Amino acid sequence: MVSRTIRTQHGGRATGRPTLEEVAARAGVGRGTVSRVINGSPRVSESARVAVQAAVAELGYVPNRAARALAANRTDAIALVVPDPEDRFFAEPYFSEIVRGVGAALAETDMQLLLTLAGGDRERRRLANYLAAHRVDGVLLVSVRADDPIPDLLEELAVPVVISGRRSGDETLAAVDADNYAGAFGAVAHLAARGRSRIGTITGRLDIYGAQCRLAGYRAALDAAGLDPAPGLIAPADFTEEGGRRAMQELLARCPGLDAVFAASDVMAAGARQVLRGAGRRIPDDVALVGFDDSAVARHMDPALTSVRQPIGEMGRTMARMLLQEITGESDRVGAGPGRSLAGSARRPQIVLPTELVIRESS
Repeated sequence: MVSRTIRTQHGGRATGRPTLEEVAARAGVGRGTVSRVINGSPRVSESARVAVQAAVAELGYVPNRAARALAANRTDAIALVVPDPEDRFFAEPYFSEIVRGVGAALAETDMQLLLTLAGGDRERRRLANYLAAHRVDGVLLVSVRADDPIPDLLEELAVPVVISGRRSGDETLAAVDADNYAGAFGAVAHLAARGRSRIGTITGRLDIYGAQCRLAGYRAALDAAGLDPAPGLIAPADFTEEGGRRAMQELLARCPGLDAVFAASDVMAAGARQVLRGAGRRIPDDVALVGFDDSAVARHMDPALTSVRQPIGEMGRTMARMLLQEITGESDRVGAGPGRSLAGSARRPQIVLPTELVIRESS
C-alpha cells in the first residue's frame, strides 16, 4: 500500500488532506478561481476550469462542506414541517408521497432533509427556537391551515419557505398547489353524467383552503348540472377515516335516498364505504363513490375507487426546486414544468398543478 503525505502551509505540519491552496498551486491559478470552479460559478474561463479539475483529480482534493457552508452562512439543511399530529402523518398517504417527491429532488444536492412534526404547542415552540437559531437554510411547509402561526413566524425570521397548498386565494408566500376546484368539479360532473341526482359530499377541514376549493367545485358542478346543492347533502369531516365514517352516517340520516357521494380524500372515502356497506348500500349500484388523491387506498378498495389524481410526488419535487431557488435568490427563474403560475408583483412564485379524474368501478 502506498502512503502519501502532503505538506500544508500551517506551521509545516503534515496532513493527508490536500488544501485549496495546493490545488491552486498545481493548477497555476489563484485560490479564488479554484473556489469558483468547485462551487460551479460560470465566471471562470474554460482553460482555468480544465486545469482546476485536473488538479483536483490528481491531488484527490475533497471540498470541506462544513467550511463552505460556514463561509456562505449556510447549513446545507432544510426542514420539512408538518403542522399535524403524528398519527395523521403516518395514516395519510398524501404526506409520504410529498416526502418521496422532495427526497427525489434533493437526491443530487448536498442538502439534508429534516422532518419536523409540529402538531402541538410544545412542538411549535421547539420549532420556533430551532428556526430562530438559523439551523436550516429554508422550510417546506405542508398542510397549512388559514390560522396557522408558523408561516408568520417564518416571514418574521426571514427564513425562505415554500408551502404545499395555499392558505387563501391571496397567498403571498411561495406555494405549490393542485387544482382542487377543477378536480372536484370534474368528479361531481362525472357523477351527474352517470345519472346521479342526489349527490352528497364529505368535505375536508374547511379551515384549509384546498378543502374550501373542493367544496366550491362540488357546488359549481351541481349548479352546472341543474341539481340542488342542498345543505343536507354536505357533511364536514377532517380528512381522517373516522371522520369519513361519521360524515357518511350524517348524510344517510339526513338524506336516505342519496345516490352518490364525493369525498374530499380517499381516506375519508374508505370510511364512507364502511358505513355504506354496513347500511346494506351496494357500491356503485345504490350509491356511487368518488374520492380525491388517487392514493394506494383508492386502488386497493373493493370496488376500486374512482378518484381525482393530484400529482403529489410532482408537488413535492416542485416545492423542493422552488425552495432551493428561494435560498439562492433565483426564485424568479423557477422552472415549474406543467401547471399554472400565479406569480404576481406582490407574491412569491405560486404554481398550480393540474388534476385528473381516474375512473374505476366505484362510480
